Amino acid sequence: MTTQNLLVELFVEELPPKALKKLGDAFATVLADQLKAQGLAPADAQVTAFASPRRLAAQVAGVLARAADKAVSQKLMPVSVGLTADGQPTPALLKRLGALGADASAVAGLKRAPDGKAEALFYDSVAPGAELATGLQKALDEAIAKLPIPKVMSYQLETDCELPGWSSVNFVRPAHGLVALHGSSVVPVKALGLTSGNTTQGHRFEAAVSPVVLKDADSYAATLAKDGAVIASFAERKAEIARQLAAAAAKVGGGCRPIEDDALLDEVTALVERPNVLICEFEPQFLDVPQECLILTMKANQKYFPLLDAQGKLTNRFLVVSNISPADASAVIGGNERVVRPRLADAKFFFDQDRKKTLASRVEGLGKVVYHNKLGTQGERTERVRAIARAIGQQLGGDVLAASADTAAQLAKTDLLTDMVGEFPELQGIMGGYYARHDGLTEDIAFAIEDHYRPRFAGDELPRNTTGVVVALADKLETLMGLFGIGQRPTGDKDPFALRRHALGVIRLVIECRLMLSANTLVNTAFDAFPRGFSDAGTDVLEFMSERLEGYCRESGYSAAEVDAVVGSGRWIGLAVVPQLLAAVRAFAALPEAPALAAANKRIGNILKKSEGEVAATVNASALVEPAEKDLFAAMQATVPAAKARFDAGDYTGSLQALAALRAPVDAFFDGVMVNADDPALKANRLGLLKQLHEAMNRVADLSRLAT
Repeated sequence: MTTQNLLVELFVEELPPKALKKLGDAFATVLADQLKAQGLAPADAQVTAFASPRRLAAQVAGVLARAADKAVSQKLMPVSVGLTADGQPTPALLKRLGALGADASAVAGLKRAPDGKAEALFYDSVAPGAELATGLQKALDEAIAKLPIPKVMSYQLETDCELPGWSSVNFVRPAHGLVALHGSSVVPVKALGLTSGNTTQGHRFEAAVSPVVLKDADSYAATLAKDGAVIASFAERKAEIARQLAAAAAKVGGGCRPIEDDALLDEVTALVERPNVLICEFEPQFLDVPQECLILTMKANQKYFPLLDAQGKLTNRFLVVSNISPADASAVIGGNERVVRPRLADAKFFFDQDRKKTLASRVEGLGKVVYHNKLGTQGERTERVRAIARAIGQQLGGDVLAASADTAAQLAKTDLLTDMVGEFPELQGIMGGYYARHDGLTEDIAFAIEDHYRPRFAGDELPRNTTGVVVALADKLETLMGLFGIGQRPTGDKDPFALRRHALGVIRLVIECRLMLSANTLVNTAFDAFPRGFSDAGTDVLEFMSERLEGYCRESGYSAAEVDAVVGSGRWIGLAVVPQLLAAVRAFAALPEAPALAAANKRIGNILKKSEGEVAATVNASALVEPAEKDLFAAMQATVPAAKARFDAGDYTGSLQALAALRAPVDAFFDGVMVNADDPALKANRLGLLKQLHEAMNRVADLSRLAT
C-alpha cells in the first residue's frame, strides 16, 4: 500500500502562552498514537509538532489511506454450551454467530482450543482495516479531548440547520479553521463545529495572502513561512529568537549578553509568530535601583530581555521581541521605551520609600501579620526562628555565631512589610539584604538575610556564610515542626506549604556544609521553640526527613540496597556523615567477602529476633566448647577492636573492610556450631557471641540489607 504524509491543523484565537508548548506536543502525540493504534501509521512514524500563538498542528509521516485488514480470532463459548452431544449448534451459538454477521454455515469452520479447564469454540474472521477519514476523526476527537487545557472557554457557534440557533462549544480558545491533508487530498473530518479544508490564515498583519492555501501536507511549514509570514515550528521559532537576541547583544558590544531565562524564552516564543528583536534603552539613573528589581519588572511585566555587561551587571539597554517587522522600527522601539519607563519609575519610588525606614523599625509590624491561624503571627514565628537560630549557633560557633544568627533571624522577615516586596514577592530576602546594608549592618548579616530562603529548589545554591546557614536551618525547621504539629503533613502530590522542599533543604544544609548536628538534636531544638502544650511531631518530622534523604542519596548515584543499609537502618541520624557511610558501604559491597558476610549478618539478625528475651552481648571465653566458636571468638578479639578504632576515627570504609577477615570463621561457625543448644548456659553464651558480632558488623550500616 502507498503511504503519504498527513497534516492536521487547528487554527484558533491566541492561545495561552505559558501552556502553548505543552498543548502543541500533546496534540501531536495523541493524534499520532491514535493513528498508530488503528494501523493507519507505522509504530515508528515520524511525528512533527507545530505550535504558534494561533495554531496547533501535527504532521505524521507514512500514513495509509486505509489500514490493512486484520485476522481476528474471537472466543465464542465453551464447546459444551455451543454444541449438542451430536455436534449440532445450539441456539446460543447461532445467536452469537448472528451477532458477528455469520450464520449456521460458519459452524463447520469453528476451531476448538483449550481454554482453562474446558474446551472452547473460536471464530476466525478478517476485520477490514480502518478508512483514514474514520480513523482520523476518532484520532482528532481523542487529541482534542486529551489536551492539557489550563482553563476551558465556552463559546457559541451558529447552527447550519433550517431553524436559526446556536450551539455551545468548549475549548481552550475559539477555533476558526481546520486543515486535514493526506498528501494533497483533503480528509473529510469535523471538529469544534468546523469542517476540514486546505486553507489557513497567516500573520495578522504581514501575511502575503489571505487565506493561505496549502498545496499538500509536506509544504505546510514552507508555505506558512512564505505566504503567511509565520514560523510554525515552536522549536524553530525559539531558536530564531535566541539567534536574534545574541546578534543584537553583539551589536550593542562591550561584551553584553541577554539574560538567560529559558522560561521567558518559551513564553515569548509562544507570543510571536514572526519574531523581530529590537534594541531599546532606558535612562541610566534607573540603574541606581537594585538590578534584581529592574530585571524582574522587565521580565515579568513586559517580557523584555535585559542586557548584562561582561561582569554580569545590568545595563540600560534591553531587547524586545516584536511580532512585526516594519521598515522603520523607531515607532516600535519608542513605544516600548515609553511603556517600560513608568515600571522602572515605580521600582525606584518603592526603593526610595522603603529606605526611609530601617528594618529594625519594621520588626514590631510583623506582629500584625498573620502567619497561620493556628501558628500565630509572623512576629511570633520570628521569635521561634530566633530561638532555634540561637541554639544552633551556640552549638556550632558559641556566643558570637549565636548573636549574629539571632540578629539576622530577627530581621529576616521584615522586608515582607516593604513596598518593593509587596509589589514583587519574588524579591523577598533579596531586598532585605539591600536594606540591611543601607541600615549599616554588616555584610555577614546582610548575606544571611538575603540567603535564608536557600536552597529554594533542587540544585539551588546554599547560603554564603555560616550565619546564613544557621538562619536558613532555623527557618526550615520551624516550618516543618509547626506545620506537622498542626497536622499539615503533605498527602500524595499535594504539598501546599512546600514541606518536602524544606526537609530536603535541611538535609542539604547539614550534609553539604558538614555540620556536626544530629537530626534528633535539630528536631528537638525546633520543638523547644514552641510554647508548652504544642503537639510534639518530632517522630513524624524525622520519618519525613528520612524519606527525603533516601531520595537525595539515590539521586547522588547510590543503589536502593546501599541507601537502605544506611538510611533504612536509622544510621542517618548523624546527617553530616551519611556520604561517608554510603561510600563505606559501597566499598564493602565490592569486596569478595561481602555477600557471605551480608547473608550471615541477616541470619544472625533472624536468630537474635527469635530468641527469648533480650540477648546480652557478653561472652564467657572459658565456656566456649566447639573449635569453630573458639576460632570465631579469637578472630573477633583480633579484628573488632581495630574496626571500632577506625570507626571512632571516622574511617568508616576502613572499619568495614577490617571486618572482612571474619568471613572464614563466621562460615565455619555456622557450619559446625549449633546455636540453640539444649544446655541453656551454652545457648546463652553462643547468642552473646553472635550479639557481639552483630553489633560490630552493624556499627556503620545494616549489612544484612545488602543480602540478596
